[in-house]
Amino acid sequence: MLGDEVKRGVITENPILILALGLCPSLAVSTSITNGIGMGLATMFVLVCSNVIISIIKNWVPDKVRIPCFIVVSAAFVSILHLFIKAHMPLLDQQFGIFIPLIAVNCIILGRAEAFASKNNLGRSFTDGIVMGMGFTVSLLILSGIREFLGSNKIFDLLVIPRFQPMTAFALAPGGFFTIAFVMWLISFIRSRKEVRL
Repeated sequence: MLGDEVKRGVITENPILILALGLCPSLAVSTSITNGIGMGLATMFVLVCSNVIISIIKNWVPDKVRIPCFIVVSAAFVSILHLFIKAHMPLLDQQFGIFIPLIAVNCIILGRAEAFASKNNLGRSFTDGIVMGMGFTVSLLILSGIREFLGSNKIFDLLVIPRFQPMTAFALAPGGFFTIAFVMWLISFIRSRKEVRL
């Protein structure tokens, strides 16, 4: 059962590579693996906490104010996270810039709140937050690994291939679009091949 949930979050319903949610922060921060890990864990924290609170209060929230209420819940956890990062990780705060506060209105957070947490119990909502956060983090690791290697020939600031000339375009926005498009195409191609075999 847990394996199925992890597979759902990381593979079959991956927030970035399958559902195409949260592309803006993904493209912005996926220039290095360190940034990818940081944004992935930050989003997972907000996603889990928001899902849990929303699943608890869902029966008391009127339908007319459901979305604004979900935004307030996620914004509260984003504020906590942002203040913590500013106080304890100033370098990470400088690298992320506006993208940490924008987690509050990230499509992944609101999408999972509306589609899952508002319709399920506490345990399932907690699990959904974890596995979707894992899927988001894995996607960022894939994208940032490709971009960091091709854009700077480094992984974790370590030289990968001597004499390899990095393609600096991959460290810029166009490289991000190309990378995410290529990875999404590759996943779609692999899935279609599997369906043909079945």
